[in-house]
Order: sequence, then C-alpha cells, then structure tokens
Amino acid sequence: MVQFDSQARSPWTPLAGVERLRLTPSQKRINATLEVPGSKSATNRALLLAAVASGTSTLRNALKSDDTYWCIEALKKTGVEIAVDGSNVTVYGRGGVFHSGSLYIGSAGTAGRFLPGMLAAATGNWHVEASHSMNKRPIAPLVKTLQALGANIQYGSRRGHYPLSISGEGLNGGKVNMSGQLSSQFISGCLLAAPLAKNPVSITVKDGIVQQAYVRITIDLMAAFGVEVKAAPDWSLLEVNPSPYVANDIAIEADASTACYFLALAAITAGKIRIRHFSTKTSQPDILFVSILKRMGCNFEIGPSFVEGEGPTRLRGGFTVNMNELSDQALTLAAISPFADGPIAIEGVGHIRHHECDRIRAICTELSRLGIRVEERHDGLTVYPGQPKPTVVNTYDDHRMAMALALIGAKVDGIELDDPGCVAKTCPSYFSMLAQTGIGVKAVSP
Repeated sequence: MVQFDSQARSPWTPLAGVERLRLTPSQKRINATLEVPGSKSATNRALLLAAVASGTSTLRNALKSDDTYWCIEALKKTGVEIAVDGSNVTVYGRGGVFHSGSLYIGSAGTAGRFLPGMLAAATGNWHVEASHSMNKRPIAPLVKTLQALGANIQYGSRRGHYPLSISGEGLNGGKVNMSGQLSSQFISGCLLAAPLAKNPVSITVKDGIVQQAYVRITIDLMAAFGVEVKAAPDWSLLEVNPSPYVANDIAIEADASTACYFLALAAITAGKIRIRHFSTKTSQPDILFVSILKRMGCNFEIGPSFVEGEGPTRLRGGFTVNMNELSDQALTLAAISPFADGPIAIEGVGHIRHHECDRIRAICTELSRLGIRVEERHDGLTVYPGQPKPTVVNTYDDHRMAMALALIGAKVDGIELDDPGCVAKTCPSYFSMLAQTGIGVKAVSP
C-alpha cells in the first residue's frame, strides 16, 4: 500500500479519515442525470490570472477541490484577498503585487507550474513547498526557461524538484527554447508569466506539445483577462508582448475529465447517464473520449447543454488508440477495457509515467492484481478481456487511479479501494455522485 501525504488533503476533502471504500454494483439499471463540478484546469488558471490582474474578478462554477484550495491559500498568503461563496469565487486582484512569505501548494500541479513565473516577475522573496508526490515530479524544464528570462529561482533539497526559493526581481523577457513533450504545463507556466516581463517574450517550442489543447485553454483565458498571445499555426512559436492583466467575470465550464468517468460508467453497465450543463464544444481535450466510447458501441445524445451516454450490452474492443491528447483518460479506458470483446491497446501516453505516480506501471499492476491480462509498454499498455476478481486495489495517492478503478467496482462486486480520499484533488464529490447513480459506496475497516 502506498502511503498518502495527509498534509496535502484540504478541508474540502469529504473522506477525511476513511482508509478504504467497498463498492457494490447497482441493483437496477443505471439511469441518472448528474452535474459535474467546474474544470480544475480552468479554475486554477483563472485564479492566478485574477490574482495578478488589476481589479475584482468573479469566477462562477469554480471547482472546490484540494488543488484549488491550496492555490487559493497560497495566493492569500501573498496578500491577495479571495472570497469563496459556494462555487463562486471573488478575487480582489493586486496587479501583480505580492507579499513575501512561505507558501504551500499541496499536490496542485497547475499551481506548481504556473505560480513560480508570476512570483519571479514580481518583487519579493518566497519559499514554496509542495506535497511529497509533487516533490517527485520534475520542474527543471520550467525553471530553466524562467531563469533564461531573468528569473531568480533556486532549488531546495533536490535539484530539479520542489521546494523552490524565488527572489522576485522581475523578468527581462527575451527569446527561449522549450520542449513540449514532457508537460504542456511548462509551456503554460511561461506563457502566463510572459506579459509581466519588461520586454517581449518569444518561445520556440521543439518536438511539438503534448496535450496541446491545454495550452489553448491557457491562451483563451489569458485573452479573457486582456492579454493576447500570438501563436504560429503549428504552435512552434509563441509570442507575448508586455501587457497588464485586467480583471474579468467568467464562468468556469464543467470538467470534461470528471464527466468522462460517468460516461464510462454508463458504458460498462449498459446504463444511461446524462451530464447536464455540459457541452461537446468544450476545448478540453478529454471530450475526445466520447468518440472512443462510440467506437466501443456506446450511443450518445448530444444537446446544446447536455451530453447523454448509453452503454451497449457488450463493449467492443479489438483496436489501438493513441491517447496522447487525452492522456488523463488513459486510465479510464484501461479500467473499462476488460469488459470489451477484444483487446484494447493504448499508446502515446509515455508522459503519464511522470504524473502523481507512474500511471502506466500502476494501472498495469492493479489490473494484474484483479486477474486481468495486461501488457506494459514504455508509452502505453494493452488490456485483454477478462472478468476482474474481487480484491483490494491501491490508488497510489492518485486521484485518476482511484476514479478509474472505482468503475470496476461499479461492475464487479467486492472491489475495495485503499485511500479513496485522494479523489478530492480533482472531484471531492466523486463517490457521492457514484452513489447517486445507485452504486453502493461503503466505508470499511482495512
């Protein structure tokens, strides 16, 4: 069992103290209508942009999760006033003026990649610490690029990783080169800080950008706060001129990643689930998972503000899919693949080995524990049809592992998940939403 970092859990974690959950399939066909919370990616980007803008911004339908909690708390410690009222968050921007101090960002990868550049562009001194899992994730490509732009950032106990010490002396700007293959968040982290530099910033991107759509989300939100990014058609060059961010009121769209788990739930149970206030026209790349589910035999009804999925009697397999752009759903597909009528090969997701855990190794390990034949490759895996056996599975302190493996418990009686509270990183209400569909969710003693 992988030990979780309890310090990284926020007061918004509903499963505090629950070490294990037992899941039970619904006693009747699932037919449910749900609403999923706001996008984590958009919420944390918008929080940081609103904080560095001049004026008051209101974010509607903001996600309340561990990641957004620690982002908000870190910003508060820099002197930014933030008021949370349900899913509405009001941010009183300080125009890039931050108080010095010690900050903690938990396991928030977005805050961890986006905050350093903004602090370096300001004036002051900060020591930024993160959770144990975040400390394991590489940060060197971002830091190296920010340093080339004039940032004064030093590593703590381990080079290339958190914690960081940042002396804000402003960014000079200039021309830099970056690889986009390890994480699109490194590109976004530089883009968000770029307009705060004294001179224009030009980023040449080598090797393409993994999950390019998330950079598009960054650029769109920067535009919403008054800053234009000029991007080459092939994304090989990104240019930003010095420009102040301006406050704005925006609505955060529903989280496509979270919605996909419930569409996958309908798929494996031959049920029907409608996600309200959600659209396939989102720029979030995980919406592409709908096309994969269609390939597996699912039917969809798409409305202007809803997506409804219905699963077949038996899912279809026997194909290979590159999930580079929607790699957060690689674990979801892996979890439902045993119930297909043929093997499913997932490729193009080698970068997920560097997320909260080595996700390829972790899902292969747990599927094997469940008695499912699986083949691991450097950039993916192949899952073969089989009947998972009841057992206890490890979530690796990784929200996406927990949410994906829980789907198996919705189909197979007797599945237990260690450390279910890790879902609070992205969707604290995940298990209560599963219960709304008729899935049995019960805390048990290890």
